[in-house]
Amino acid sequence: MMYIRQRKETKPIEVSEDFPSPKEDVKLEKKLPSGCASGRFWKILSSAVGGTVALCIGLLTSVYLATLHENDLWFSNIKEVEREISFRTECGLYYSYYKQMLQAPTLLQGFHGLIYDNKTESMRTINLLQRMNIYQEVFLSVLYRVLPIQKYLEPVYFYIYTLFGLQAVYVTALYITSWLLSGTWLSGLLAALWYVTNRIDTTRVEFTIPLRENWALPFFAIQIAAITYFLRPNLQPLSERLTLLAIFVSTFLFSLTWQFNQFMMLLQALVLFILDSLDMLPAMKATWLYGIQISCLLLVCMLQFFNSMILGSLLISFNLSVLIVRKLQKNLKTGSFLTRIWKLLLHLLLVFCLTLFLNNIIKKVLNLKSDEHIFKFLKAKFGFGATRDFDANLYLCEEAFGLLPLNTFQRLSETLLFYAYMFVLVVTVVTASVVAFHNLSDSTSLKSMDQTRKRAVDLKPEAAYNLIHTILFGVLALSTMRMKYLWTSHMCVFASFGLCSSEVWELLLRLVHLCNPKRSWPGVMDELSELKEFYDPDTVELMTWINSNTPRKAVFAGSMQLLAGVKLCTGRTLTNHPHYEDKSLRERTQAVYQIYAKRSPEEVHALLRSFGTDFVILEDSICYERRHHRGCRLRDLLDVANGHEMDGPGESDPDLRPADHPRFCEEIKRNLPSYAAHFTRVFQNKTFHVYKLSRNK
Repeated sequence: MMYIRQRKETKPIEVSEDFPSPKEDVKLEKKLPSGCASGRFWKILSSAVGGTVALCIGLLTSVYLATLHENDLWFSNIKEVEREISFRTECGLYYSYYKQMLQAPTLLQGFHGLIYDNKTESMRTINLLQRMNIYQEVFLSVLYRVLPIQKYLEPVYFYIYTLFGLQAVYVTALYITSWLLSGTWLSGLLAALWYVTNRIDTTRVEFTIPLRENWALPFFAIQIAAITYFLRPNLQPLSERLTLLAIFVSTFLFSLTWQFNQFMMLLQALVLFILDSLDMLPAMKATWLYGIQISCLLLVCMLQFFNSMILGSLLISFNLSVLIVRKLQKNLKTGSFLTRIWKLLLHLLLVFCLTLFLNNIIKKVLNLKSDEHIFKFLKAKFGFGATRDFDANLYLCEEAFGLLPLNTFQRLSETLLFYAYMFVLVVTVVTASVVAFHNLSDSTSLKSMDQTRKRAVDLKPEAAYNLIHTILFGVLALSTMRMKYLWTSHMCVFASFGLCSSEVWELLLRLVHLCNPKRSWPGVMDELSELKEFYDPDTVELMTWINSNTPRKAVFAGSMQLLAGVKLCTGRTLTNHPHYEDKSLRERTQAVYQIYAKRSPEEVHALLRSFGTDFVILEDSICYERRHHRGCRLRDLLDVANGHEMDGPGESDPDLRPADHPRFCEEIKRNLPSYAAHFTRVFQNKTFHVYKLSRNK
């Protein structure tokens, strides 16, 4: 725990926290030989017990989540097609490549099919290993084919058990991080228990198993644990090298398994930048971490066949800018308080400007537009001008990309996590502010800098790192609900670290009267006893019909979410899909979605046939959508993008005009001659309508 205390009037001697000086060790051995041996024994015993508890709690969490998944879907009892349908939206798309690799006659043919894929996007051959982060599916498929387990374990179970196994790694890493910060494994146990009891807000793995973040976050947690240990002062050279290796491997795996890795690591780089600027972190260690981030991204770029989106990432530009500017401003950490403030402001301005300059140069050279939709979304989200951009509005109208709902804090408070977190956060923020002020004030002489280092012990570098980390990721979660899982899991670590430090026990005991069994253990056993079943007969009927009544090479158009399931369950070729990090695919998706706009049958037919479409699937849930408010329904986004007035009560922008044609998805069901000439209905149930496109021009 970090605190501010009166200095003892003793001669300052810098000694390693973990290893006493030789002279001191000799004196202690002479005075208390049996006591030292006893203390060492109890330390080893405590570490052994703590490590065993970490493994057990990780495995129990894995079993708990797997049981919830089984209870919710009755996964062991449903048909194979129902299991695949349960992998919704992009989850089904990713799992389809694991299935594709297993169905390939040889591994070589499987790799070739991924590198030269012509079924994910019709009339186009793409390199899936370049476009998407699916090396984990490739690795698992190879492992399943090599290991002698085919007789005992179905491919789908091998896949989901691997993901639930990674959750054991995730919880263990959180446990270890809290243990490293507090010095007691009881803190790690509390962090793990909070993670489980706040499951609704800490993970969604049980119902989005193949999602990229479920692969990546365990490695991210390992990286944070390794960084926490690396930032400890006076590490032995061998320990430091091994820790750097652990950081490199975990950062590489995190980068390889999630397309949004660069944005998460950019926040990490900002943490390092803030702490380094305020003298709260050794500059050399920050440099090592900057270098690891850059090298891991470049290595992933190579494995993804030089994916230009990685080269054009803000992270690479920012890290290079920090290293260059720091080299130029050699006297950044000298001078009076006001002098240092001005230097820091100049430093910040130079880094910011150089980052934007390098990033723009790289993007212009590479002609990179893959991530422009993200910046359009951010610009509109934070009020830098309204937009009619279809892609940006598609994100803005999704609840997952909205602000974090207030009921999240109510749920986190029921287990006392939020109360504990805020208490620890306030204490550490005040401590960090005082330490930062002293660091900036006392830098006029070498003597003062030595004193500053001693004062900085009140807030150790590893604690300071986790403090700024939780603040920045908290801001991210508050602004974008989907990213809350990065914050809430670390919230468990940070709160338990503070409460399990000896200086806070007295304050913790004062809060005991708030605790009751309902708050501290909310319904875990009830969740395990609640049995449910997967049920989606309309989608099952659709997939069965496609498999039985359409050619293997047929091309299907429809919503991104549904087509991912079509790819997984039927293997048919798609016009578009949910992996949105490609400009041409985004343009194609908007064109396909004209089936829900006010367009003529001739226009829609021409657009769909330009992508080689044979069948189009219309969904009533989209055509007559009620989930979103006016202006955020998919049909509204299309109307605005097309310059048409929106349906329903309410005003439209004055420059929008009435459409010349009725809404396609509604009018086609009337089977008028102008529609029947181009589209023939071949399947229908309560949810879906499938039309076959005529070949006439």
